[in-house]
Amino acid sequence: MSLEVCGGKPLKGEIAVHGAKNSVLPILSATVLRAGVCVIENCPCLRDVHSAITILEHLGCRVHREGSTVTVDASTLHTCSIPDAMMREMRSSVIFLGAILARTGCAELYLPGGCELGNRPIDLHLSALRCLGAEIEEEGGHICCKASCMVGREIQLSFPSVGATENIMLAATAAKGTTRIRNAAREPEIVDLACFLQKMGVSIRGAGTSEIEVDCVEKTQDVIHRVMPDRIVAATYLIGAAMTGGDVLVCDLVPEHVATVTALLECSGCNLDIDRDKIRVRGTENLKSCGTIRTMPYPGFPTDAQAPLMAYATQCAGTAVFVENIFDSRYRHVSELTRMGANIQVVGRVAVVEGKSPLSGANVSASDLRGGAALVLAALCADGVSRISEEKYIDRGYESIENGFSKLGAEIIRKGE
Repeated sequence: MSLEVCGGKPLKGEIAVHGAKNSVLPILSATVLRAGVCVIENCPCLRDVHSAITILEHLGCRVHREGSTVTVDASTLHTCSIPDAMMREMRSSVIFLGAILARTGCAELYLPGGCELGNRPIDLHLSALRCLGAEIEEEGGHICCKASCMVGREIQLSFPSVGATENIMLAATAAKGTTRIRNAAREPEIVDLACFLQKMGVSIRGAGTSEIEVDCVEKTQDVIHRVMPDRIVAATYLIGAAMTGGDVLVCDLVPEHVATVTALLECSGCNLDIDRDKIRVRGTENLKSCGTIRTMPYPGFPTDAQAPLMAYATQCAGTAVFVENIFDSRYRHVSELTRMGANIQVVGRVAVVEGKSPLSGANVSASDLRGGAALVLAALCADGVSRISEEKYIDRGYESIENGFSKLGAEIIRKGE
């Protein structure tokens, strides 16, 4: 399978943003905490969501999807182990660790898989759980956790890891007393998870700040929760409209969540009209360089938007410099962009993009989720036809990306071998 894109057409129209991948995955894992029913609305149809549902079903949960609503009944959970093959499907599978441990007092799983973005150890996750009282044994990628009695502690994270913060929040629901997370991640997805847990009956304070407190909960309740919109998908559509010289209204988003992206688009010459839950972007022919972009934890510029914005920078006059501070191997899309005609040089964590590159259609391959999205954006601007293989990576975080861009007038289809 591949995505075939015929470039050169400005994007025009209106598009709604689906639920956030990075929010729904920890929320699905959190349903394990409740021996009852949780209803998740605005749940996107993604490969990673399918993988998470497969794990829930393996654990014994009854899961039913109807449209964008997923209902999870975790009262029938009967195992605390996740096999290696399921863990390898996605990086976020590690988030089940804290939830299973809190529910059953034990958890057995393997190191997670997902996109190859360099070294992403889960040491922060494991050390935090040990701090709460869990006994953890590691051998050959196999992780065995036991926690007969967890106790709330103060946990100081050396880095504001989103996954570690989420795992601590989930495990802390079963830790006697209060758990305090210092240098916690501040991402909107953390706030969404906290909102879900609060509906369940968990007392949480400080989500969205660098210090979060979680109290042990004795009794939970059934939950109905609507997942927040995906800020990276929103950014992708905004960038696509801008770099094709289009005119697009992106709806069902939270403007604050994409503020670092929209600020760069405005700085480079785009016209933006920002409303309460929608943004209209109108591109121009005279886009200029975004300058230096440094990826940082929220509220800084998101690493997930680095690759899409790099594709955008190829169409802006001047030089753009990207500094990747989160992952050590997140420039794998560069070689494919250069195959299309982009002028990009990489030295370590720094990538220098010389703009106004005339892009041409080419056969390219996605190597990760966001890098794949960058190739789609570049193909929309390229002269001729591009074929993007390994589109399965893109499907991890975009719900039928070809349908979304087709609604905006793009010539993009999915083709079989």
